[in-house]
Amino acid sequence: MRVLVTGSEGFVGKNLCVRLAELADVEVITFTRRNSVSSFSDLVSDVDFVFHLAGINRPKDLNEFNQGNTELTKALCDALLTLGLAAPIVYTSSTQAAADNPYGHSKALAEKEIDAYALESGAAIYNFRLPNVFGKWSKPNYNSAVATFCYNIANDLPIQVNDQSAPLTLVYIDDVIDKFLAILNDASNSHVAEVSAVYNTTVGEMASLIQSFKADRTNAMVNAVGIGFVRALHATYLSFLTPEQFSYPLVVHRDPRGEFSEMLKTQDSGQFSYFTAHPGITRGGHYHHTKTEKFLVLKGDALFKFKHVITGQYFQLTVKGGDARVVETVPGWTHDITNVGEEEMIVMLWANEVFDPNKPDTIALPIDNVERS
Repeated sequence: MRVLVTGSEGFVGKNLCVRLAELADVEVITFTRRNSVSSFSDLVSDVDFVFHLAGINRPKDLNEFNQGNTELTKALCDALLTLGLAAPIVYTSSTQAAADNPYGHSKALAEKEIDAYALESGAAIYNFRLPNVFGKWSKPNYNSAVATFCYNIANDLPIQVNDQSAPLTLVYIDDVIDKFLAILNDASNSHVAEVSAVYNTTVGEMASLIQSFKADRTNAMVNAVGIGFVRALHATYLSFLTPEQFSYPLVVHRDPRGEFSEMLKTQDSGQFSYFTAHPGITRGGHYHHTKTEKFLVLKGDALFKFKHVITGQYFQLTVKGGDARVVETVPGWTHDITNVGEEEMIVMLWANEVFDPNKPDTIALPIDNVERS
């Protein structure tokens, strides 16, 4: 399949071209600012599909709106019709096409050119009136406030929020591309030119979330970044980090037993840590009422011992680093872990709640102090 992508070097174009390159049966032809309009006659020859993403939204002269949106679209459609082609077109219009301004007028007229092409050729066409699109490879101070805020916050630059409650309607770049590829896969199907996942937020909420992503590195508290808008915004923020920012140090607590460090904390699913222990060192000797933990021995030989705080029932097991076995602590059982090997022991630890020094739910009780049953 030969696919033409206009505006291939723009924000949406870059993301689309990368995804198209992942497909084994697609040949991508590109149209960029370096191409002249007259090159359409050659570029569209034998194309099977067109993603028309090129356009002007921040011109130096208002006349550029008409040239870069309406006239460019007409030239593309005319080239296709001249060759007798009926290639489907996906066009990235804008919600501004319904607005009374020069940009909106130029996008609305471009939509009409595509409608006329469809009427004459019988081709399927999809005019996407996209709201603000955000995601990786967007340009600060150009594509959206999201890009600007992500860039500034990542680089310790100030941001300006004039109205915290100002509404924002956003779509995520991966959701946009997913929709585009679904149409490419079956343009004969009845597709609606809309992205299903639309996020409605405010400027204040968006800014606050991005600031929290930056703070994650110092307070180890991570947001619920696994689903929805927060997931998409988190990925976008990270895309603005420079390679020098890809890593960051943890706070490590060291004592004669070894070291301990909290890797990250979650809002509602506990925290992840790791600790080490020198040969012969025992850690723990306490129990919990509600807190639970999962231990994974990464290196060394660990002896886990448990005693029920009431019955004194006793249990122990040894786990070697690399066994890929999780050992779980159970409320009401005092427990400890001893390095019984000859090398440093390294253990990964998850606790179901973030440690609260005012309510630690950690009661000291060495195993030897419990009468064994």
